[in-house]
Amino acid sequence: MKLLIISLILAGTALVVINTQNNQATANTGLTLLTQNEQLAVATFAGGCFWCVEADFEKLAGVNQAISGFSGGQIKNPTYKQVSLGGTQHLEAVQVFYDPTQITYEQLLAAFWRQINPTDNGGQFVDRGTQYLSAIFYHSPEQQKLARQSLDRLNKSARFQTPIVTAIRPFKDFYPAEEYHQNYYQKNPIRYRFYRDNSGRDSYLHRKMIPKNHSITYIGIIKNRASMSMLSAENRYFLHATNTGPALAGPALRAHSSLNM
Repeated sequence: MKLLIISLILAGTALVVINTQNNQATANTGLTLLTQNEQLAVATFAGGCFWCVEADFEKLAGVNQAISGFSGGQIKNPTYKQVSLGGTQHLEAVQVFYDPTQITYEQLLAAFWRQINPTDNGGQFVDRGTQYLSAIFYHSPEQQKLARQSLDRLNKSARFQTPIVTAIRPFKDFYPAEEYHQNYYQKNPIRYRFYRDNSGRDSYLHRKMIPKNHSITYIGIIKNRASMSMLSAENRYFLHATNTGPALAGPALRAHSSLNM
């Protein structure tokens, strides 16, 4: 599906030469973010299509930026074409740069679980292949511990009838994808919606996160009213309210919705 979308992009931009090498400016962005803003921390997640994962994380207050790329593979600076063929062992991944005083790593984990099917051992939704497997890449022993605790809680919740296969792996490297993949949901909203609506992602999450005849209140911590509108259109259901972690500050808008199915 994504390769079809990419071919449409190329067909529609015949006069534009797209550099197939990883974008150097993007590659430097993560390091710049961390060196210029000591408050920021980094987390890395793989959840299938990085267009969707990046879009969902960037709508959370406290997230400074999310970058689409590749992690966990065997070669340096892979291109999208190389990874999409499945031979590099990389996963499509997203690096999330966030302010821990506004959103905690535990809350990022909670948001991540609500974006994926953690029982899928063949990819994610319409995208099949090892490059689309889900994983949490931990950057520290603390992140490893929190990720394991979060996964264990999800297992004990009995929400899924089959085992959770999302891997918890040590972070080794991350290579940003080409520039045309970054902020794809903003640059190409029509193509993004076409892909997302046909991927099966939101229909699955809608069924799984909100059982029939059950009322659940979700609190989505989002940046502004425009983001809230996009979340609603995509059937996005994010973070449960918790009494742990630092108080959420800044321009966060808490969207409360009681949903009866």
